[in-house]
Amino acid sequence: MKILANDGISKSGVRALENAGFEVITTRVAQEQLANFINEEKITALLVRSATQVRKELIDSCPSLKLIGRGGVGLDNIDISYAKSKGLKVINTPSASSASVAELVFAHLFGGVRYLHDSNRNMPLSGDSHFKDLKKNYSAGTELRGKTLGIIGLGRIGKEVARLALGVGMKVIASDDHVGELEITLNFYNDQTVTIPIKTEPIADLIKDSDFITIHVPAQAKSILGKKEFEQMKHGVGIINTSRGGLINEEALLEGIENGKVAFAGLDVYDNEPTPAIKILMNEQISLTPHIGAATLEAQDRIGMELAEQIIAILKSEKV
Repeated sequence: MKILANDGISKSGVRALENAGFEVITTRVAQEQLANFINEEKITALLVRSATQVRKELIDSCPSLKLIGRGGVGLDNIDISYAKSKGLKVINTPSASSASVAELVFAHLFGGVRYLHDSNRNMPLSGDSHFKDLKKNYSAGTELRGKTLGIIGLGRIGKEVARLALGVGMKVIASDDHVGELEITLNFYNDQTVTIPIKTEPIADLIKDSDFITIHVPAQAKSILGKKEFEQMKHGVGIINTSRGGLINEEALLEGIENGKVAFAGLDVYDNEPTPAIKILMNEQISLTPHIGAATLEAQDRIGMELAEQIIAILKSEKV
């Protein structure tokens, strides 16, 4: 059986699949050529990340497909219900990249409170001629310790963010439509642990009381943070989005930065990916990354192995 990993897969995942008797193809096939390639090669399983779209038309055009795998959490680039109605298995790796995304949240947070995103733009330009001026400009940073982090969405990634926040010494407010209360366990040297209970709060309280806000929910029909929500936030709030583009109204965010309500933002996802708005890209108070939340070597290895294990269990047991 042939597997097409169209958006790539880790070497460990390839080895595991090949050892189980599968042929793994990692050639990147353009979206418009994908159906023909799948049919010509009689592909049984299609593995994607966020780039490849698996819509109704592709599913209908490829009768050899038995399984669709998404390396990551979100499944919004796959017509899941339709695929399942056609008898296809749809799998993903919801927990493999949680730690990597959570650490990127804190990369943006640490960079934002110390102006690293702006300093790294300006030091190469004028660090040799205006060093003292730059030092003065970036000498009003703040600490994360003791501040309040609001986490919208307390799923796997939200929990990892909460764990890091508590370890840094932050206070945590969380809001979630499905979670009422949970426990976060911090692990230390010599098997020491500390368990901290967290009760979720209404999102209105989170928005009002947080020094920093980070979003960890699936794609939504409309933004979660818009003009009304920004007006209710603390003055000088920091905003992080490593989840999905569209969860923050970008015009409202830019307005909040302009009027001082928002001190900085950290964005890994954008409206209109892969062509974010120029106003977002050029704003000096926004820390920017190109949708790399899950893109660590460790996460990619876990994703590849988790996909491989699921594929082997499903396809070998069903002998499709």
